[in-house]
Amino acid sequence: MKWRIGSVTVTKIVELESTGGSRFILPQATREAVGGMHWMKPHFMDDEGRLKMSVHALVIETPSRRIVVDTCIGNDKQGRLVPTWNDLRGPFLRDLAAAGFARESIDTVMCTHLHVDHVGWNTMMVDGRWVPTFPNARYLMARAEFEYWQAKRDHDEQEAVFADSVRPVFEAGLVDLVETTHRVCDEVRLLPTVGHTPGHVSVEISSGGEQALITGDFVHHPCQMAWPQWASAADFDPEQSTRTRREVFGRLAGTPTLVIGTHFAGATAGRVVRDGDAFRLEV
Repeated sequence: MKWRIGSVTVTKIVELESTGGSRFILPQATREAVGGMHWMKPHFMDDEGRLKMSVHALVIETPSRRIVVDTCIGNDKQGRLVPTWNDLRGPFLRDLAAAGFARESIDTVMCTHLHVDHVGWNTMMVDGRWVPTFPNARYLMARAEFEYWQAKRDHDEQEAVFADSVRPVFEAGLVDLVETTHRVCDEVRLLPTVGHTPGHVSVEISSGGEQALITGDFVHHPCQMAWPQWASAADFDPEQSTRTRREVFGRLAGTPTLVIGTHFAGATAGRVVRDGDAFRLEV
C-alpha cells in the first residue's frame, strides 16, 4: 500500500494484523458502543463490531531521504506483556526488502515514541547479541521521550524494551536525540502530540502543496475520532491525550490533509471530517 504526497511516497509494511482483541488497549470500545459507527466498515471494523488493527512500519521516500517511521515489534524479543508478541519469527525484513527497501538502504529511523510495538526492529539478533537492524541510519528519538524511559525503573516491559531495542542503537552511536519540533528534511518535520507518552510525536509531510500526517499513537483507532475522550489504556496522561486528539482532529477536519494511522488497518489513511460534535475518517 502506497500514498503519494507531492514528491514524497509513503509505503506501508505490515508486521501483524488482528480483528478483535483490542479491548486491552481501548476498553471503552465495546461492540455495543461502536456498533452504530457504520462508517468504520469494512476497513476498521467487521460486521460483528470487532475492531481491526494493524502493526506496521511506514517508509517515507523523499528526494533525499529514506525514512522508516516506527519499527514494529521485532523478531526474537522476550518479556512482552502481549504473549503473542514474544519470540516472533515473522518475515518483516523480507517484506521490507521485497518492497524495494533493503535494510542497508535506510538512512533514517524515526521513532514516534519508545513503546514496545514501535521500536522492535530497531535491532536484530545476530550471534546472540542485539545489533542495529539499519546500520547506515541515524535513529531519531525525542529527547524528552528517551530521557523519561531511560530513567524509569518500575515498568518491567519497558525496561526489557529499552534494553533490547533502544540501548543497543544508542550505545552504537546511531541515536540523535532531537526536539519534538525537529525538521528531518525539507519535506518532513515532527509535530509534538504528547499525552500517550511524555515525548510523543507525529510526523508531518508537506510537498508540492500536499500534506499528510503519520499519527503515531496519539490515536490508536478511528473510533477515537468519534469519541476523542476514549483514552488508550496505555496513555501516560489520559487528559492530555484527549486534549491532543481534540486539537489535532479539530485542526485537520475539512482539510485535504491525508491522515495515515500508525495502527489503522485496511485502507489505513483518509481525511478527517466533522460528524456532529465529533469527527470521522473518510477513506
